Amino acid sequence: MAQFQQELEHAYGPRVHLIDSPFLNGLLAKACSPDCFQPEINRIVEVLYTHLISITVNNEFERENFTQPTRMTEHHPDQLLHSNRIAQSQKAVSVNLARAGTYPSHICYNFLHFALPAINVRQDHIFSARMTDSKHHVTGAEFGGMKIGGDVKDACVILPDPMGATGNTMVHAINHYKQHIPGPAKKFIALNLIVTPEYLKNLLGSHPEVVIYALRLDRGLSPQAVLNAKPGQFWDQERGLNDQQYIVPGGGGFGEIMNNSFV
Repeated sequence: MAQFQQELEHAYGPRVHLIDSPFLNGLLAKACSPDCFQPEINRIVEVLYTHLISITVNNEFERENFTQPTRMTEHHPDQLLHSNRIAQSQKAVSVNLARAGTYPSHICYNFLHFALPAINVRQDHIFSARMTDSKHHVTGAEFGGMKIGGDVKDACVILPDPMGATGNTMVHAINHYKQHIPGPAKKFIALNLIVTPEYLKNLLGSHPEVVIYALRLDRGLSPQAVLNAKPGQFWDQERGLNDQQYIVPGGGGFGEIMNNSFV
């Protein structure tokens, strides 16, 4: 039996982590199906993001050794539990990039409370929308408002956004934290279900220190010879966005489906 590889091999650089999980691949495919709507879509997204944030925390957060008694210590006082865990001094902020990122951020925010003291966990909110021209090409991201609850000094800032299409919203959000919020942050971590080569190029070109975790890479509009090569080997020839800058094969507008708001 072939050995299971947890990450897909690629040439996008060491900060890009493309999780290669048969279970998550199948579940994400179900979420992208034309007949997947509420309430199934949110149930699937919860499982997907719970796995994604778990992998990310284990890989990116500092660890510490600890010792504690268990229920058996009363009977065996010389035997304590010795193990390791996420360092309890670590701070983390989950950023809700409304609207598609609202539920994913809530999932990550809840998960972080299992790993860290509540005082070290926060959720921020940024209300963002695509800006497009007359041909429906994305020209940037517009922020309609935000609620940011403090500084991000030494914090891991996590930005869950299901569809990493153009990267404009992510770039704009990280710009705001760097330019307007006291820091510096320890890390900026993007958590996506699907990413495109264009997204990776834009985000890493603007913020080369960002760490990216994704469950799938979509580059379906690339030439066949490029598709046959290792992802990233011919990065400039890869294409995952159509003329309206939606992901192909993708999953359509996750924000509309997750919120049951088709406007």
